Amino acid sequence: MKRPLLVGIFLTILSATELSAIATAQEALLFKETWKYPPYTPPLTDENRRATQDAITNPKLELKLYGTEARNVDVADHEHRMDLWSGVVNSPLAIALRDKTSFADLTGLARLRATVRTMSLHVLYPMVRLADGSYLAGSRAINTEGDFLQVEVAFTGLRWFKLDPIKVKTTVEVKSPDLTKVDEVGFVDLAPGSGHGISGAFNLSTVELFAKAVAR
Repeated sequence: MKRPLLVGIFLTILSATELSAIATAQEALLFKETWKYPPYTPPLTDENRRATQDAITNPKLELKLYGTEARNVDVADHEHRMDLWSGVVNSPLAIALRDKTSFADLTGLARLRATVRTMSLHVLYPMVRLADGSYLAGSRAINTEGDFLQVEVAFTGLRWFKLDPIKVKTTVEVKSPDLTKVDEVGFVDLAPGSGHGISGAFNLSTVELFAKAVAR
């Protein structure tokens, strides 16, 4: 049974000053990605819906997949939204997006917003690739207990750990990394997927990054 996306609706009356404050409480939208099936010949199978660059809807973005089995990430359709699914990826996995024209400044009011689902004790963490080529995972854990939820990551106040992009494992803590020029932004799951059905896995649906653009 499909479970509904949980949302909250709040109704209040705000002054023009309050509305302006809300509007400036985050950076402008740098990019958004909603995913699509790559071209395929029916029927739809695990093999012909693998996530490649053809799964990207935004022409300014590049898809980056990390992990020894990352080639097995699938594109799926849940709750009338497209997403990337890790169930048949038998290794830890990181999924990131790269803006072809700009670095992202993730300091200050920058936010990463995404609709995600984690299942069976799987947990997501924010991950970045810095301009110097180093990979880091942040300490803010995301666990949605099997529901599709919209989550938002603020980058201030996180602890950061070096991330091996091949084995997708964390090592030493990195103090005060330079987040003013970030090359890629995404999420990492440090556990392998465990197959079809209600299993250990995650889904990554719509992704939005609110951040200052820094020219490459």
